[in-house]
Amino acid sequence: MEFGLHIVRFDFAGGPSAIGPSLRSLAEAAEAAGFGEITLMDHYFQLQMIGARSEPMIEGYTGLGYLAAVTNQIKLGLLVTGVTYRHPGLLVKIATTLDVLSGGRSVFGIGAAWYEEEHLGLGVPFPPLSERFERLEETLQICHQMWSDNDGAFEGKHYSLAETICSPSPVTSPHPPIRIGGNGEKKTLRLVAQYADSCNIMAPDTQTVERKIEVLRNHCESLGRDPSEIEITVMVFQDPLADPDRFLDQVRAFGELGVTMTSVAPQRDQVAYATEFGERIIGAL
Repeated sequence: MEFGLHIVRFDFAGGPSAIGPSLRSLAEAAEAAGFGEITLMDHYFQLQMIGARSEPMIEGYTGLGYLAAVTNQIKLGLLVTGVTYRHPGLLVKIATTLDVLSGGRSVFGIGAAWYEEEHLGLGVPFPPLSERFERLEETLQICHQMWSDNDGAFEGKHYSLAETICSPSPVTSPHPPIRIGGNGEKKTLRLVAQYADSCNIMAPDTQTVERKIEVLRNHCESLGRDPSEIEITVMVFQDPLADPDRFLDQVRAFGELGVTMTSVAPQRDQVAYATEFGERIIGAL
């Protein structure tokens, strides 16, 4: 079992000028503690269940580029970007650049997007849910084409690309692992089975994770894909340090189901949290 550190707050003491140095300290602490991955939220505004919308929120891929320069081994990704945030051709170029500059340490996370208020706030189109899923599937198709030897045209219902050139190509072969985030059983997990290398499941409990994995396996069977090709990752939102023994029991149960990475999201004193997590959870496991 690996662990991911998911950074959801950027309201570091010292204001905007402290965000860069604080992120660097946090990334260094995460690497030293034994985390396998750092992920950032990709939003325009802070989520209301975490803080005020006016709280600091950095642009995701710029943040990952900075983290690539101040880390050495840890994997980097967004958990996850919304399909509506960037045009897919540009998104693939950005993700490829991260992979190249990080030496092959990027993970490509994507989902259907859901936060309507931030789209309205910055004037970004927010189509209906059914259209967002159509766009997500086309974007996944574009990713696979741009990360292949086929640099010809792509013509879809929502996107038209005259040339799908992607140079330089990714360092990771054949491409950065594609991770789809979300728990939807009919559409999201079907897209995982068809296009992705990993999924991320919101995990309120072990039973939910077990159910989602079973649904994913059924989609794989119907599509003729080996489910063992897909890495299962989960996100937990409770504080593992409040009851480490209980959390370790849960992680072991996840592992028995086939989960390979559990991500946690500290909200305060993040550097101290990363260090303590390494000592009390990663070390114990």
